[in-house]
Amino acid sequence: MFTHMGAWFGLIIFMCMSLYLTLTILITEWRTKYRRDMNTRDNEAKSRAVDSLLNFETVKYYNAESYEVNRFNEAIRKYQVSEWKVSASLGLLNQTQNLVIGLGLLAGSLLCAYFVTEHKLQVGDFVLFGTYIIQLYTPLNWFGTYYRMIQTSFIDMENMFELFNEEQEVKDAVNAGDLRLEAGRIEFENVHFSYVEGKEILHDVSFSVMPGQTLALVGPSGSGKSTIIRLLFRFYDVWGGCIRIDGQDISQVKQASLRAHIGVVPQDTVLFNDTISNNIRYGRVSATDEEVQEAARAADIHDRILSFPDGYSTQVGERGLKLSGGEKQRVAIARTILKGPRIILLDEATSALDTETERNIQASLAKVCAHRTSIVVAHRLSTVVGADQILVLKEGRVVERGRHEELLQKGGVYASMWLQQQAGEDGDGKECGTEKAPGSSKGQ
Repeated sequence: MFTHMGAWFGLIIFMCMSLYLTLTILITEWRTKYRRDMNTRDNEAKSRAVDSLLNFETVKYYNAESYEVNRFNEAIRKYQVSEWKVSASLGLLNQTQNLVIGLGLLAGSLLCAYFVTEHKLQVGDFVLFGTYIIQLYTPLNWFGTYYRMIQTSFIDMENMFELFNEEQEVKDAVNAGDLRLEAGRIEFENVHFSYVEGKEILHDVSFSVMPGQTLALVGPSGSGKSTIIRLLFRFYDVWGGCIRIDGQDISQVKQASLRAHIGVVPQDTVLFNDTISNNIRYGRVSATDEEVQEAARAADIHDRILSFPDGYSTQVGERGLKLSGGEKQRVAIARTILKGPRIILLDEATSALDTETERNIQASLAKVCAHRTSIVVAHRLSTVVGADQILVLKEGRVVERGRHEELLQKGGVYASMWLQQQAGEDGDGKECGTEKAPGSSKGQ
C-alpha cells in the first residue's frame, strides 16, 4: 500500500494492524482472571452438589434440605456472576477490535476520497482500497479468535496442569523390585512416624509377627493403632526406623507387589453402587462366578445373597446403603478371601456390629486368618483373647505386650481396660434386665 497508493495509506494500515494486535493481546490477557474465577466457581458449585448428594442421609437426619439448596443456589449465583463477566469482557474485546478496524477503514476511505477529488486517484482506486482492507482484516480477525481460544483453553486446563505438578507422597525407590513373599514374617524396628511436623504419632515402635500368627493392637483412641496398619500397607513412609516383610524393607519394593500380598478388612466398608457379585469380584477382577460364590460361602453370606430377589445381581446402592452392617462386612470379607493374600489386616472390622452378628463374622474372620499372618486392631478386648500376641499402645508407644492371660496377670493397662469393659457389659445387662421386668409382669 505504501508503494502503490502512498505513504499515508501505508501508515494508516500499519497503525491499525499494530493497534489491533496490541489491544487484542492486552484485553485477552486482562480477561483471563475472569475466566479463571469462573472455572473456580464452577468447580465449587459442582463439588457442593456432589457432596450434598453423597451425604444425603446426613442432610435428612438434620432436616437441612433447604440449607443445602440455599448453599447450592449461592454457589450457582456466584458462578453466573463470573460467567457474565467473561461474556461482557468478550463483548468488550470484540467491539474494540471492530472499532479499530472501522476507524482504519474510515480514515483510509476519507483520505482516498479526498485524493479522488484532487484527481490524484481514480474512483477505481477507492474501490481497490476498500477491497484490500477487507481482505487484510479477515486474517486479523482469525488471529484474535485463535489467540483468545488458545488462551482460554490453557486457563481451562490449569487444574489438570496442577495435578501433573502434584508431588507423589509415596514413591517407589529407584530400581525397586517385587516383594518376594515366602513365609509372611512382619517386623517393625524402631519406627517413628508423624502426620505433621511437631506431633509424633508413633514413638520407637518395635515388634515382630511370626508367620501364621495373629497380632492384636489395642489401646485408647489416638494411640496409633490404625496408623500401624496404614504404614504397613504403605499409604505413608516412616520417618524413622524400618518395616520389613520376610527381611525385605517395604520402602525398597514396589508398592503394587506389596499390596498384592496384603488383604484389608476395614472398619467402615464402602461398596460401589453395583451388584453384589461385582463388589465381591473387586478383590480379584479376573475371578469367575464360581470363585465369587465360593468366596461368599467362605464368608457365610452365600445363602443370604440367594434370599434376595435378584441374587448376586442385587444392586447395593450408594456405598452399600441397601445392605445391613453385617452384610457389608461379609462382602468385605468375601473380597479379601477372593484376593487370597498371605497377610491380613483387620481394622476394627466388627466394632459397629451387634453381639450375635459380631460372633458370626468373627467365625468368618477366623477362617480367613487361618494359616495367614494377621494384624487385628480392636477396641473390644473380648475379640482378641485368642491372639498369639497382644500389643497395648498408649500415646504412640508400646506399653505392654504378651498373651491375654499374661497381660491380665500383670495388672497393668490391659488388665484395667479389661475390667472396665467387663464392668460396662455387666452394667448394660443389669440395666436391660431392670427395663424388661415391668413389661414381662404386664404380659403375665
